[in-house]
Amino acid sequence: MTEPDRFHPTSFTTITIEIDEAAKVAVVTLDRPEAYNAFSPTMQEELKATWRAFRSDDRVNAIVLTAAGDTSFCVGIDRNEAEFTNMAGDSRLYGTSNNFMYDDPGDDLGPKSCDLWKPVICAINGMACGGAFYMLAESDIIIAADHATFFDPHVTYGMAAVYEPMKMLQYMPLGEVLRMTLLGNHERMSAATAHRIGLVSEVCPADELMERARWVADAIASQPAVGVQASLRSIWAANDLGTKQALSMGPSLLTTGFDMTGMEEGNAAFSSGKRIDPRTR
Repeated sequence: MTEPDRFHPTSFTTITIEIDEAAKVAVVTLDRPEAYNAFSPTMQEELKATWRAFRSDDRVNAIVLTAAGDTSFCVGIDRNEAEFTNMAGDSRLYGTSNNFMYDDPGDDLGPKSCDLWKPVICAINGMACGGAFYMLAESDIIIAADHATFFDPHVTYGMAAVYEPMKMLQYMPLGEVLRMTLLGNHERMSAATAHRIGLVSEVCPADELMERARWVADAIASQPAVGVQASLRSIWAANDLGTKQALSMGPSLLTTGFDMTGMEEGNAAFSSGKRIDPRTR
């Protein structure tokens, strides 16, 4: 049975999915606004199923990830969930038989952890903190509403911040990761600051957020898919491995990403004489 055969988004309770087949764009919305879109074990499973299904779903070439409401994108783990709160008086992590058997609650929240190599545009519509960074760190382009804020509350509540700051080092300078992590709830990074340091690529009014995110997703999805995905995989390989090691993979990525159909489409577009009128950012 293939991933799409097991994929039943109409039965989901914590996220919603809309697929625009004409544009080849999916919009995934975290849908627990009553809990500030905190993730639960159910949301973990539904996101994992979604990312895995999109790997082989040719209706989808790009994804927008956003959240319901205008207060919060995601505040991380839902501490009211029994599965996440059974640590009282127990030195074992999240009820594991021993700490070597620990599965982090943020596992599988991000698309790359689920081996999805289609572009994900993250549209931040409010607070993004703590475990939200599992998703941000594995998104490819981040756009924020002008009221969005970013912070990491772990140390304020006596917890070690480990995985989130490690992941965010690829998007933020070391000094900014240290400041955000060590200040906990005492400071929130504004959308303007996030843009200045390179965490987000664009800031816009809240009522324009989805329009901007869709424009980016639609533009990416309109291009030959294999070339886009091979380029994405190459950039992340360089980021994860370092330039020298990634370059050694270059020939394999180039040949894997060579698609005659896509090349023919590109050549036809060039030969037509028609040119895209690009937006200047």
